Amino acid sequence: MIQYYITEGNRIRQADELTEGMWVKMTAPSEEEAKFIGEKLNVDPEDLLAAADREEKTRIELFDDYTLMFIDIPSKEVRNEQEHYTTIPLGIILCTDHLITICSEDPRVLEGLTRNKYRDAYTYRKRNFVYHILLEVAMLYQEDLRSIDRQRRQIEEQIGNKVTREEDLIKLHNLESTLVYFDTSLRENGKVIGRIKRYHRLGPHPEDEELIGDAIVENQQAIEMTEIYRGIISGTRELMSAVLDNQLNNVMKILTSITLVLAVPTVISGLYGMNVDGRWMPLANTPYGFGIIVVIAALICIVLLAILKKRGML
Repeated sequence: MIQYYITEGNRIRQADELTEGMWVKMTAPSEEEAKFIGEKLNVDPEDLLAAADREEKTRIELFDDYTLMFIDIPSKEVRNEQEHYTTIPLGIILCTDHLITICSEDPRVLEGLTRNKYRDAYTYRKRNFVYHILLEVAMLYQEDLRSIDRQRRQIEEQIGNKVTREEDLIKLHNLESTLVYFDTSLRENGKVIGRIKRYHRLGPHPEDEELIGDAIVENQQAIEMTEIYRGIISGTRELMSAVLDNQLNNVMKILTSITLVLAVPTVISGLYGMNVDGRWMPLANTPYGFGIIVVIAALICIVLLAILKKRGML
């Protein structure tokens, strides 16, 4: 899908056809669409299709007619009927009079720009527009990181309520894996921003220094948040593992105590079930002897239960 956006006044609006100073937004482009835009803007169609590959790495390449860069952006996907976070590449191409963004899905990171979140974002100021995208990417990472931390807190609250399940441990592992991907992507994005400042073709104008500085700061803050949340989730996961082990130990302790208590009547009935002369068995010839033996066994079990409970075994 191809969408065209142009700046009129201080607002960005969608247009119907391609003109100068436009932002061309391509979402999961087909080969025909890539060939069409490639011919119109003198861009290699293979570079337009590369962003649709979810394994594409972050990088910057300088060509004679355009500049190509790839950055990683956060995305959501559904696996096993559950929502998970991941990262996907976003391609950005700066042509002479146009800016192109390419992604395998409609990226959340561009919604703020299409809704005119930034009043100083103009499609015809390509470098300034790229800096806004980089800033929005860092802010979106922080938003998703806070959401991950909220999920972690919900799982942690269940530990306090003694409702600890293996599913929660798996969720924590998935969240921790997501943070690993986030950390890698944020660091790679930081390298891209560093190259942008070094390249004369992409370097900021004096009025854009503060904007790209904000993008750098927010990206670094997202990296620090990722490191902090990884440490917290790691501690929570270890706590949950300890709680699950403790619950298993408690179950084993209770089962052992029950086995010990049940062993008393089993031993007594086993002794009286031996094929020996009844004269040598206590209470064998006593009226109500069976009832007396049962009562004695029950009393022993009750005393044993009291002792085990006092020692915290039950």
